Amino acid sequence: MWQRLWRSKARREALRMRKRLRSSRAQEGRAQAQRLRQRLRREVRMLQYFAFQWHITDYCDQRCKHCYIFAEGHPKLITVSLPDARRVVDNCVDMCSRMEERVPYFYITGGDPVLHPQIWEILGMLKERRIPFTILGNPFHLTDEVCSRLKSYGCEKYQLSIDGNRETHDWMRKPGSYDCTLEKIAVLHKAGIRVAVMTTVSAVNADQMEEIIDTVVAYKADVFAFGRYCPTSTEKSAHLSPARYRDVLDRCWKKFQQYKDSGTYFNLKDHLWTLYLYENGLFKIPEGLSDDLIYDGCNCGNCHFTICPNGDVMACRRFDSIVGNVRKTPLYELWTGPGMEKLRQYDKFEKCRRCELLRFCRGCPAVTYGYTHDFYAPDPQCWKEV
Repeated sequence: MWQRLWRSKARREALRMRKRLRSSRAQEGRAQAQRLRQRLRREVRMLQYFAFQWHITDYCDQRCKHCYIFAEGHPKLITVSLPDARRVVDNCVDMCSRMEERVPYFYITGGDPVLHPQIWEILGMLKERRIPFTILGNPFHLTDEVCSRLKSYGCEKYQLSIDGNRETHDWMRKPGSYDCTLEKIAVLHKAGIRVAVMTTVSAVNADQMEEIIDTVVAYKADVFAFGRYCPTSTEKSAHLSPARYRDVLDRCWKKFQQYKDSGTYFNLKDHLWTLYLYENGLFKIPEGLSDDLIYDGCNCGNCHFTICPNGDVMACRRFDSIVGNVRKTPLYELWTGPGMEKLRQYDKFEKCRRCELLRFCRGCPAVTYGYTHDFYAPDPQCWKEV
């Protein structure tokens, strides 16, 4: 089912972008049309990929207050070995070769992946197979030399984090992190690497979102997105009420419209954006769709795997979702096995199954799990009455 889903989504996304491109040519000029044409090429290409979020090391020189690695104390830090890294790459390639129209795309992360002592050997495994990748990491070790080398190995994008104004961000991460992060955007651009900035939104920084958007646009980030804080253990103090979270989306949407021609692409990452756009008449449910297909929403179970340094394979890194270990079981067997099927029972969503947006939204089950330890419980920030 997930293969049919993905082809349908790819065709629909390509059509949507082409319509916007034609409109742009007619109304907004050549420069805007060129930007949309480049986005069309990237997004349609990305829809062919299966995403592997690969944590190659737990080592990190920050201790972010919302980090899931250190949330439960001080765990034993693990770094993937080169033989195991080769096993992971081979497994990912094999899995995609057995799935129709899919090729691997890696999101290399940690910890800070640049701290892996054999980072260049691991990236070389991807380079020899011409597998593109994005790095999700820290800014502290991004010299001109490192960035140039990352580009030569095939790094397309580097994701940094900004979690508030200077005071808030440095409190969450460590002193000096805010200024260093912003400074490294230009260093990455100089090497030809696109820059994404990600924010984890919570009650701590919800009132600073407009300031964050102003900042990332001023520093010419290529992409900006935010996701919600996912509670760990019993920590719930950063909770946002549904009404307050909807207000966050409303304020951010106004900023996105203000900067729509800025060159920064605003990725509507959180699936509650679908509900927001639907209520404002900006998303309409297409006619003629199959009732038994999932077309959009959370990617857990349909186009994503997380692989940890110890080989554990998770449906999503943001909640307890281990389905096996790549050292013991081929990834394709895990993908088609019972552990993943438990996360594809869409009629079990307690609230979403009664909503017309079930096939397109479903909120964030990982955030839900963080509050309830139930993947299928109602999203705690969803404001829709059903």
